[in-house]
Amino acid sequence: MGRLFIETLSGPRIFKCRYCKVDSASRDDVVSKEFQGRYGRAYLFRNVVNISLGPIEERQLISGLHTVNDVYCSSCQQIMGWKYDKAYEPSQKYKEGMYILERERMLKEGW
Repeated sequence: MGRLFIETLSGPRIFKCRYCKVDSASRDDVVSKEFQGRYGRAYLFRNVVNISLGPIEERQLISGLHTVNDVYCSSCQQIMGWKYDKAYEPSQKYKEGMYILERERMLKEGW
């Protein structure tokens, strides 16, 4: 299987996996806090670290049909959210390549 590589983020405000406390994202990469996930509020991020992606699938979300991958913590394998691969609605194209992380699944450090 190999050795697990964990990236550590620098900066005063970091989001971490609630379960294993591994860094997930920086506050500087938050695009929006106005999203809805499976478990409540969620944040849209430009970039995240220490994740693995699930299989690609089409999913009907509140904002329409999207092609997405589930996002898992690379350390503990808990589901964190999803990555937008493709948006079919022109008004939703800005989400492509970005990540949703569920607020319920994260801890804030340095706030």
